[in-house]
Amino acid sequence: MRSELYLKYAVLNALILVFSFLTAQEAAAQNRSGKYINPFGVMSVTAGAGVAYYMGDLSDGVNMKHLGLGPSISVGGLYRLTEHVSARGELRFYKVSADQKYSKNAQNNLSFKTFNPDINLGIQAELFSFNSQPRVNPYLFGGLGFTLLNPKAKIDGEWVNLAPLTTEGVKYKRLPLVFTAGIGVSIKTTERLSLGLELCNNFVNSDYLDDVSTVYPNPDQLPSDLARRLSDRSPEIGLDPRQPGWNRGSAKNKDSYLFLQVRGTYSIGNRMQAKERRKTRCPKF
Repeated sequence: MRSELYLKYAVLNALILVFSFLTAQEAAAQNRSGKYINPFGVMSVTAGAGVAYYMGDLSDGVNMKHLGLGPSISVGGLYRLTEHVSARGELRFYKVSADQKYSKNAQNNLSFKTFNPDINLGIQAELFSFNSQPRVNPYLFGGLGFTLLNPKAKIDGEWVNLAPLTTEGVKYKRLPLVFTAGIGVSIKTTERLSLGLELCNNFVNSDYLDDVSTVYPNPDQLPSDLARRLSDRSPEIGLDPRQPGWNRGSAKNKDSYLFLQVRGTYSIGNRMQAKERRKTRCPKF
C-alpha cells in the first residue's frame, strides 16, 4: 500500500516538475524581434514518420512478440487561427496486420493485412502562445476524416482482397469516417523548424478495418468457393467448420489504429513575415 502511495507521489512530483520547466520556458522565451506578430494566417508544412498499431477483432490484448506494427507516414499543413489554435490538415498512409494464431481465438485462424490512405482535418491547440515562441510546446489535437478500407488475406500463396468477397455476407462501406484525437510536443530547433513526437488514436466508424465483425454466415449465401474458404479458415488447421451464427468477431467495439510518429514542422510564415525577410535579405542603402 505504501509503495503505491509513494509511486503516486513520485508521478505527481514529476508532473509538477515538468509543468514548472515548461512554464519557465514560456516566461523565458520572448519574441526574438521584440515585436508582436499577428498569428492569424501563419502557415506551416508538416511531415511525420513512425509506426501504426491495430486494435480490433483479431487482437485480444497486447502481445509484445506479435504487435503487428506497420509503418505510418503523413504530410500536411497548419494554418494558424489564434495565439494557441491552428487548423490542421493531413494526408496519411498506414499499414497494419494481425493473425489470430497468436491470440486466444486461434481456433478461428483468421488473419489480415491492410495498407490504407486516410485524410484528416481538425484543430490543434498548443499550451503556450505563438508570440512567446517557447522552445518546448505541448499540444492536443482532434480531427475528422476518412480512410479507405482495403483488407487482404493470404491464401494459396497469394494475397486476396477481402471486401469484394463479403466474407460475412455483408457489403460494408469502404470509406468510413475516422475520428482522431492525440497529444504531442514540439521542440524548436531553428527559427523556422521544429521537431517533435506525437501519439494519436484513430477511431474508425466501422468494424471492418480487418474484414471481421459479427458472426459466421451461411456458407451457401456466399458468392464463391474462395469467399467460403476465407470466411471460415478453421478447416485449414484441422478443425471442424464453424456453424452459421457462431461468433466470428464482436460488433460491440469498432476498430481503431494508433500512430506514434516523429514529426517535423517548418514555418512558412505569412505575408508580413515574408516582407520582413525580404527587407532583411535586400537592405536598401
